[in-house]
Amino acid sequence: MVILSLILLPFLLLPLLYFIVRPRPVNIPIKNRHVFITGGSSGIGLALAHRAASQGARVSLLARSLKKLEEAKESIRLSSGSDVSIFAADVHDYDVVQKAVSDAGPIDVLVVNQGVFVPQELEKQGLDEVKFMLDVNLMGSFNVIKAALPLMKQRTDRLPASIALISSQAGQVGIYGYTAYSASKFGLRGLAEALQQEVVADNIHVSLVFPPDTETPGFERETEVRPELTKILAGSSGSMKAGDVAKKALDGIQSGSFIVPCNFEGHMLAIATAGLSPQRSFLMAVIEVIFAGVLRLVALFFQWNWYRCIEHWHPRKKDT
Repeated sequence: MVILSLILLPFLLLPLLYFIVRPRPVNIPIKNRHVFITGGSSGIGLALAHRAASQGARVSLLARSLKKLEEAKESIRLSSGSDVSIFAADVHDYDVVQKAVSDAGPIDVLVVNQGVFVPQELEKQGLDEVKFMLDVNLMGSFNVIKAALPLMKQRTDRLPASIALISSQAGQVGIYGYTAYSASKFGLRGLAEALQQEVVADNIHVSLVFPPDTETPGFERETEVRPELTKILAGSSGSMKAGDVAKKALDGIQSGSFIVPCNFEGHMLAIATAGLSPQRSFLMAVIEVIFAGVLRLVALFFQWNWYRCIEHWHPRKKDT
């Protein structure tokens, strides 16, 4: 009887979940539309720019370094034949960001990708570094979105638009040594969930992308300064190439997915942390309902292993 119930459960859930999932499925076109990417001069942002340009989008890039922006512009021109607009600005400064957004013109797809990461235990980390990460990763995202929203709402074609925030798997689960970084990335989730409710009536759809460790210019430097225990706990997770993350991200943006995982671990984390997040796909909603409990058990095993490592590591550290 129990086995029969488990077999029938998905078929009973499908009609219900098809009726209640919100927002409804959507397709967000890229061709001939304006894609504005922050942190677009390197890494995931640059890879996204290449993909968007190759699909016929009009691309604008914002980053701090004008030299890197010019190099990015040239690389996109050579690969796709597309000319892109570039804006040198620091997301700390709302007025400068607002001017760049205004000069760029109405945005159809906004990708908030800028980010900084300095791994360190909170006790050892200076508050200036903590504030720097929060200012760039979280407050910078508020600055960019707030500057872009008025023009996004005034777009004339009324086609679906998108705001995508590039978070991190460290924005789904906290890791030793990532205290400030995880706080900044966890904050993006609250921003995204509330923002989706505020802008859905304007046919603007929010996506939250959760990449794993990604092979970017800053990744090698970051791994070199990670605390030793962070390397042990995070060492089992693999990394992805920026181009592969960009493909997953852009596919998720175009399908209007709220949660966009990038690898198998990301899919498991997305199900385990679904909570009250929007879900457009009723099939994914079925999977979340069925497997959430199982993945909670798996998560508890991971936590057991992490805390076991911590318990064993600290006495050894004191003895050295």
